[in-house]
Amino acid sequence: MQEEIELILDDAKERMAKAIEHLDNELGKIRAGKANTKMLEGILVDYYGSMSPLSQVANISTPDARTIAIQPWEKSLITSIEKAIMAANLGLNPDNNGEMIRINIPPLTEERRHDLVKQVKKECEDAKVSSRNTRRDCNEELKRLKKEGLSEDLEKDAEAEVQKITDSFIAKIDDMYTVKEKDILTV
Repeated sequence: MQEEIELILDDAKERMAKAIEHLDNELGKIRAGKANTKMLEGILVDYYGSMSPLSQVANISTPDARTIAIQPWEKSLITSIEKAIMAANLGLNPDNNGEMIRINIPPLTEERRHDLVKQVKKECEDAKVSSRNTRRDCNEELKRLKKEGLSEDLEKDAEAEVQKITDSFIAKIDDMYTVKEKDILTV
């Protein structure tokens, strides 16, 4: 029985860690007025008939805080990359000089900053919901084990441990929100 409890607790930690990882990925895509290569993650480019991630057909860098530079492996890809960036609807305007593509990141307006903070809050809330759902699933597993003969004390201790794990992950999510909010609102 103790091994099953350990498995349930490990599963909870793993699932909540995945929620944090997903949140970190999503927050990276939300721009804070600074150039960030993560903003272009998920953009697919038509590369000889197959859709390939932008990072696999070009070198992406940030030469300064307001610019993203994209150096395609092949010059013939420049128009495909520009089309893909425009189609991604990120509000970015690519500019090419025949060799590479530059994207200037405009400073955010006050209104846009507040919209982005709302978006960050929603992403964080989704991660919290995911963590709470994991807690619920684990507690249901523990109740099932109790029906199979687990003592009530062990069940209560395990539930308390699941709650402690949940609280620590929710605190991490809150910290991530605070950092990202400050990042967005700092002009």
